[in-house]
Amino acid sequence: MTHQIPDFPDLHFGSIYCIGRNYAKHAKELKNEIPSEPVIFLKPRSSLIFDGELVKIPTQSESVHHEVEMVILIGKETKSVSPENALDSVKALGVGLDMTARDLQSAAKLKGLPWTLAKGFDTFAPLGNLVEFNKDINLTHLDLTVSVNGEKRQSGNTSDMLFPVANLISYLSEQFTLTPGDLIYTGTPEGVSAVQKGDLIKASLGKGLSTLQVHVS
Repeated sequence: MTHQIPDFPDLHFGSIYCIGRNYAKHAKELKNEIPSEPVIFLKPRSSLIFDGELVKIPTQSESVHHEVEMVILIGKETKSVSPENALDSVKALGVGLDMTARDLQSAAKLKGLPWTLAKGFDTFAPLGNLVEFNKDINLTHLDLTVSVNGEKRQSGNTSDMLFPVANLISYLSEQFTLTPGDLIYTGTPEGVSAVQKGDLIKASLGKGLSTLQVHVS
């Protein structure tokens, strides 16, 4: 696969940072504690797919869930930035899905192990069209929705984030140097559910700001 960014051909994808438990109701639906600081994990670039492509259910899992998220594209090298200046690093945003092998994740959590195997399979990071960011876009008040075969499964708003985008970028930049092309999957609201082979998943961010459609195979 190519690592070039279709909407921004001058950039290539870098690291894929993901935020867990960033919506209180989602944390509660999975019987997790509300975190006091961001929960961070990563996905490999081989997990990226785009609109119209296929999510492939791995043979290792019997329970794959959708998690709809706002995704942030980093546009410049960023290290130790304050929340007040963090949005200067945002190049674009879009809707994405953090596909999760829930059975593997549950087993890993019981053993105190990382979630990589549950989150990082090929095709497990679908990404919709990316829209160039400007300060008129309010990242703290955007609707997120996902439907499966026409049935609405998730509906939330970024206003419910425990850690807003500016704080996430600041926190991540204290741990890592963020580089142009890095992606941040910012967490999912409640309503996650299992998908099956043959399902059609549609996701959106804002009022048609970014959309995504993938089939499950």
